[in-house]
Amino acid sequence: MFLFCGRKCSRMKALYWEGDGFVLLYKRLESGSFQWPRTQDEVLKISTQEFRWLLEGLSINQPKAVRKIAVKQVL
Repeated sequence: MFLFCGRKCSRMKALYWEGDGFVLLYKRLESGSFQWPRTQDEVLKISTQEFRWLLEGLSINQPKAVRKIAVKQVL
């Protein structure tokens, strides 16, 4: 899947290959903007969960979303 965003960052297009053709998805936020990279160094490969956050207009950096498990003892 390839994601594209315009200058306003309130609209996003996704191009997805289904095997026999492309699917074009379009999303426009009523208020706010997508957290979008501005330079080549900021481009990321994102997970499915991060993609859902992005579509909801949230930041893909959610440090408290996944709880880290501390191992106390290894058997």
